[in-house]
Amino acid sequence: MKINSLGPYLFTIGNLSKLSVLSISFNELTGPIPASICNLVNLDYICLHENKLSGSIPFTIENLSKLSELFISLNELTGSIPSTIGNLSNVRKLFFFGNELGGKIPIEMSMLTALKNLQLADNNFVGHLPQNICIGGTLKNFTAGNNNFIGPIPVSLKNCSSLIRVRLQRNQLTGDITDAFGVLPNLDHIELSDNNFYGQLSPNWGKFRSLTSLMISNNNLSGVIPPELAGATKLQRLHLSSNHLTGNIPHDLCNLPLFDLSLDNNNLTGNVPKEIASMQKLQILKLGSNKLSGLIPKQLGNLLNLLNMSLSQNNFQGNIPSELGKLKFLRSLDLGGNSLRGTIPSMFGELKSLETLNLSHNNLSGDLSSFDDMTSLTSIDISYNQFEGPLPNILAFHNAKIEALRNDKGLCGNVSGLEPCSTSSGKSHNHMRKKVMIVILPLTLGILILGLFAFGVSYHLCQTSTNKEDQATSIQTPNIFAIWSFDGKMVFENIIEATEDFDDKHLIGVGGQGCVYKAVLPTGQVVAVKKLHSVPNGEMLNLKAFTCEIQALTEIRHRNIVKLYGFCSHSQFSFLVCEFLENGCVEKTLKDDGQARAFDWYKRVNVVKDVANALFYMHHECSPRIVHRDISSKNVLLDSEYVAHVSDFGTAKFLNPDSSNWTSFVGTFGYAAPELAYTMEVNEKCDVYSFGVLALEILIGKHPGDVISSLLGSSPSTLVASTLDHMALMDKLDQRLPHPTKPIGKEVASIAKIAMACLTESPRSRPTMEQVANELMIPVAANDVAFSIHAVLLTAITLFQIAIYERGSQKVSKVSIGIVSVAWLVAAVCFFIALPNNSWLWLLSVFNTIQVVMTTIKYIPQAVMNFLRKSTDGFSIGNILLDFSGGIANYGQMVVQSTDQDSWVNFYGNIGKVLLSLQGK
Repeated sequence: MKINSLGPYLFTIGNLSKLSVLSISFNELTGPIPASICNLVNLDYICLHENKLSGSIPFTIENLSKLSELFISLNELTGSIPSTIGNLSNVRKLFFFGNELGGKIPIEMSMLTALKNLQLADNNFVGHLPQNICIGGTLKNFTAGNNNFIGPIPVSLKNCSSLIRVRLQRNQLTGDITDAFGVLPNLDHIELSDNNFYGQLSPNWGKFRSLTSLMISNNNLSGVIPPELAGATKLQRLHLSSNHLTGNIPHDLCNLPLFDLSLDNNNLTGNVPKEIASMQKLQILKLGSNKLSGLIPKQLGNLLNLLNMSLSQNNFQGNIPSELGKLKFLRSLDLGGNSLRGTIPSMFGELKSLETLNLSHNNLSGDLSSFDDMTSLTSIDISYNQFEGPLPNILAFHNAKIEALRNDKGLCGNVSGLEPCSTSSGKSHNHMRKKVMIVILPLTLGILILGLFAFGVSYHLCQTSTNKEDQATSIQTPNIFAIWSFDGKMVFENIIEATEDFDDKHLIGVGGQGCVYKAVLPTGQVVAVKKLHSVPNGEMLNLKAFTCEIQALTEIRHRNIVKLYGFCSHSQFSFLVCEFLENGCVEKTLKDDGQARAFDWYKRVNVVKDVANALFYMHHECSPRIVHRDISSKNVLLDSEYVAHVSDFGTAKFLNPDSSNWTSFVGTFGYAAPELAYTMEVNEKCDVYSFGVLALEILIGKHPGDVISSLLGSSPSTLVASTLDHMALMDKLDQRLPHPTKPIGKEVASIAKIAMACLTESPRSRPTMEQVANELMIPVAANDVAFSIHAVLLTAITLFQIAIYERGSQKVSKVSIGIVSVAWLVAAVCFFIALPNNSWLWLLSVFNTIQVVMTTIKYIPQAVMNFLRKSTDGFSIGNILLDFSGGIANYGQMVVQSTDQDSWVNFYGNIGKVLLSLQGK
């Protein structure tokens, strides 16, 4: 039964002197609280919650000295809290919320040292909050929202470690909130929204290990969102809307178990982190009214529990990701006020729960057919786009006003302000479109295939005939934009998104010409992006280096030279897109003790050989020849297998054979050749010197400055002696590795000897990179040895058989003897020509040429004779088939090997070896 008034019971209640519990909540009691209740001095618990009591709180409440809990919330009480409340020394819970109480909180309330729960919300209180409200150190719950409090947060709350919930929203509180709270280990919920707090969001919030809700919206906070906030690992609700926050959305926030993230109406910049896909519990995402840019991440489609998402009033570009169609439970989506383009994804029709959609103020186009099945949609705004065609026959468009449809390209439908649609013309138009597509599509595919074929042929021809100066000029054209890759999918937006507008978190290196960033593309491919430095009043200098690097890397392809995937040259910024090499530069590897130990002698020897091969290719196989001019440990990069790649061609120079090559000094001190101090002439010997420094640095483990100084001051005889002093060499090797033993020790000593020769002060006395590569030549492959043994042994056996067996009508040809004699004579002369200069690679090419010529002389006459006589009499068909199969197999092996090495330097000579092996049969 419900009691309507306390009046009839006043006398009875006043006589209950031993009453300890009074609970008459959830009734419809009216009138004031009887003053006689305050005579019940044994009362421990009073609950008059949710009635219609009026009047003020009795001043004689001080008589209830044993009272521990007082609930008079959700009534119609007026007046102020009496100061005598301070005499309730045992009170633990005071619930005053949901009344019409006013005035200031009495200062005596700070005397309640046992207080654990104080509820003041939803009244008309004014003045300051009680500053010593947690003086007893037991306060757990404190709510004072929806009042008119002013001033700062109570000082006693800063270190009130017992606090669990604090709600002070919708007041007029002020003050710097940066350090208003210490680290409160038990705090679970805090709401400070709709006040006038200022300052910054403290990183200490990340130390609140029990915090699940942090709400400070609609204040005057500034600064960035601290990444340390991710340390609050239980945080589920984060409201920071309507402040003045700047900077990026920290990636680390995506590791939190948030279901509500509201950061709208701030000044946040950058991209939405892709890692947001990991926030699988997220239901509310509000990022609207900021300065976010880039593409809308397709990863948002993985937030399958999302109910409400707002990305409006930003600068998002590109298409609407079709992946958003996977958000089956989404009810509200706001993408208005951006720079989105393209059509509505067909997957939008899968948003069966969507009720409200705003796409206004974008550059979207196409028809609205994707909305046909969205029957739950009740509110739509597609104004200020480029949409056309009829409105879908669903409720949202039936109820739409012209304001939600205005300023589109060509919409039609039964809405005041739009043109009505012609159904017949629409059907005939669609029918005609299908006919046109049936005719055009096959023709288009045919033309496209022919075009691709023609492009491939013309591209191949252009690669060998295009004038290099014209290429360089075209690269320097202002506002040019070019980007390409082998799979054809690399685009400018991918680079900007992957590096987050070249954020420092992706920075992996800084050089003289630019900064290098690591970028992970949507396809999963990892690339290195070298962004040119922006130098005031010096753009042309950087652009010249940038252009030079593009020209060099587009002209050359080699296994040991970094691959260029694409470039962008623009008045605002320029960058190169190259292959990413996992182990970084040699300099970094040598400086790190752990990496240096992993960089063992076998790897170091191979790296030196790799660099030598690259320089040999540039100096002797490119036309015109290319001088790098900045060979150093920072410009040699290592992949995951420790294969070396020469990089940074910004200072490279194409040597003109018809004129002198003079230029200003470039390079790295400590690696540059000494003659560059007094001459501006550039030739290959400058790279040879730098190679020598690099080789010694790899062996010694640090820059060999002291060794070089002693070498430059040595006489030639001393230099030779030092190269032969093996014990001295071993003393200078990198002490972080065990001393090399045979066979690798022999190669280490050989490299040291070659490096010292490269460091000769006189450029003319230094070896060429052809000689260096010859000295460091990789041992003959097993298949080469096999073919050599095969040819010599079988030929020798055949000659022996000719000598002991009956030859029949066969005679020794004088022409053959003459040809063989000339071949041996040429080989001998070339050998003695190569001997003084150690030109073994040149001699190898001569021998390969002799092999090809000899085989051609043998087989071509026989083949011609067979055609003339229309017979193959005298040939063993079985032997021919075996020869052909073996040759094709070896040819395939050579093609694969040359493709892997990105160099065909040994390919043509190996063909000679195959033919010679056939000759042996």
